[in-house]
Amino acid sequence: MHMKPIDLSSELEQFKRLWVALTDKDKVVSSHKSAQEAYKAAVKKGYKEPILFKVPKHDLPHVG
Repeated sequence: MHMKPIDLSSELEQFKRLWVALTDKDKVVSSHKSAQEAYKAAVKKGYKEPILFKVPKHDLPHVG
């Protein structure tokens, strides 16, 4: 299975230096300074397996 790069830079711009919880469709469902808190907030919203990602202060490619 070949995965293509996805440009999420515009969606993640407001979350620089935070942990975000993403759905499998790359939708941000929660964010926090702590990975654990971002995860807990996503689970509380009903997302059973959120993908955690630390948004860097500079843009990086993301494949997923």
